[in-house]
Amino acid sequence: MALIEDALYRRIKNRVGRAIAEYGLIEEGDRIAVGVSGGKDSYTLLHMLDTLRRRAPVRYEIVAINIDSGYPGFRADIIEEHLHENGFTVHMEKTDHYGIIKEKRRPDSSYCSICARLKRGALYALAQQHNCNKLALGHHMDDFIETLLLNQFFVGALKAMAPGMLADNGLTTVIRPLVYVSEEDIIQFSRNNRFPVVCCCCPVCGSADQQRRRMKELLKELEKENPYIKKSLLRALANVQPRHLLDKRLKS
Repeated sequence: MALIEDALYRRIKNRVGRAIAEYGLIEEGDRIAVGVSGGKDSYTLLHMLDTLRRRAPVRYEIVAINIDSGYPGFRADIIEEHLHENGFTVHMEKTDHYGIIKEKRRPDSSYCSICARLKRGALYALAQQHNCNKLALGHHMDDFIETLLLNQFFVGALKAMAPGMLADNGLTTVIRPLVYVSEEDIIQFSRNNRFPVVCCCCPVCGSADQQRRRMKELLKELEKENPYIKKSLLRALANVQPRHLLDKRLKS
């Protein structure tokens, strides 16, 4: 499919390109596994990386990887058809994460957290299997900001996510090229291009992660008074001043 090359397309492309350049996310010869869940974010990421790849001054390859967690009704076939139709190198991984979660999850623990850990581990393994030195994930600007607030309000930590960092396995570099792209733009871009969005079909889909939903609502309220609140919070992540924090480890 040919993406609709309107002002929104150009804005997203420019912001992804800016993130890649500013944080050195992609280098000559990279082979990048792109996690494709079937959601709006990962489709946008995949298509933008492919668009930039065709025009980039450096050569890199991308491999689209999907993890089927085994939830009943999940339409992996729709995702696979879209990926093949658009000429991507594809790997579809079928797992029994659903069975593992049902067996191992404690009644009072988060469904999403154990699912995310299992999926992330599978993505790391597949990146290595396909000789990919990097793993691209579809976290966007709103995810960075909401994570910052969640960690401050509920964890007591001043942290969010990094645009690029070495994973815990010490082998794979995780990159997040959508850091400068808003969720609002991604929603419209996905609709404009009619991406075949697929629900994850997990048992708590639509009702989980209430804390993150509260952060979204809080930000909407704050935007009524200050429409630049999200930009300010994102800038704060790049403007850390250790002398004015309480962490004793930062003392010179």
